[in-house]
Amino acid sequence: MDYQRLVKKLRKKLILSQQELAELLEVSFSSINRWETRKHEPTIKVKRKIVELCKENNIDLEGKE
Repeated sequence: MDYQRLVKKLRKKLILSQQELAELLEVSFSSINRWETRKHEPTIKVKRKIVELCKENNIDLEGKE
């Protein structure tokens, strides 16, 4: 699963800054930044939260933007 794409789509759809999404997921701003630049991947626990938020907001988990 492409978490870089999911995180960006989630932020765009919810109109959130990286800081706001970080607070929502209970992680640091730098974590969000690293995921979006593909320097790191989220932990399994955070991946579950991202997937759940995507499902709640009707964001396609596998498709293209």
